[in-house]
Amino acid sequence: MQWPKFSRRTPARNIFLELTKSGIAIFVVLEGLAGYALGLTAENGLAWTHLLCFALGLYCLSSGSLALNQAQEAELDARMPRTRARPIPSGRLSKSRALAISVFLIGVGLAMLGLLRPLLGLLGLLSVLLYNGLYTYYWKPKWIYAAVPGALPGALPVVLGYAATHAQPWTVELLYAFLIVFLWQMPHFWAIALRYREDYRAAGIPTLPVTRGTDVTLRQITLYTLALVALATLSPLLVTAHWAYLLAVLPFCTLTLWQLGRYVRSEWQGPWFRFFLCVNTAMLVFIVAPVVDKFWR
Repeated sequence: MQWPKFSRRTPARNIFLELTKSGIAIFVVLEGLAGYALGLTAENGLAWTHLLCFALGLYCLSSGSLALNQAQEAELDARMPRTRARPIPSGRLSKSRALAISVFLIGVGLAMLGLLRPLLGLLGLLSVLLYNGLYTYYWKPKWIYAAVPGALPGALPVVLGYAATHAQPWTVELLYAFLIVFLWQMPHFWAIALRYREDYRAAGIPTLPVTRGTDVTLRQITLYTLALVALATLSPLLVTAHWAYLLAVLPFCTLTLWQLGRYVRSEWQGPWFRFFLCVNTAMLVFIVAPVVDKFWR
């Protein structure tokens, strides 16, 4: 296969940010910090050194896992117009260097998290095994509904954050945060898969839009979005709810439903990115609002 040629003058910093998908890595850290804040109690308080070590450890772990995924899927990325300009398929970075960078980052991330609490190291390792192992090699290339089990590692950062600050992490408020992040990932991913359906078809990836079509995909997006909004609406039964719930959660529930209606009526041809952006923002609002209400009170 002839990979496209790009200038090798691209700054190393830019290549690193592309390889590690810095935007997604930062989003993961925000998710983890929401869980971190949700797990704080009056007894344990906030230690800034602990917080910074957690954030840096999670960033390294996430960046390394995302870089490893690019090394694992370099040939696949070369077949998709949306991804063929990434560092490895474009020829700007060798796969061996990408692997070395990813292993180093994962190692640093696991070490930092494990030093904070052994449970964090185990959860971090589990997320890598699920994402770079089961999802990358089995679920994604072989299963239509790979996004569903693939949402498990995507929801673990909020668990990592909560476990970093709470002595007993298995609580109802953690279950709420985990389910919010879990449910969000299906409309998030399937909106992308629908928008770039032909790319996935060219790469031979059996995503839901490729194998079942637009109507089935939109129904599934609707189902999971409604479940996400319903859980957020009922959040006072599970977490602390006060002014942030009234001023942020309920308005975003309404906005998300409105954008969903526009998206579905247009049969994905219309304002798909508005829905995509709305559901992403709503997820963050739904897990941050309980933190605000908890400390406000």
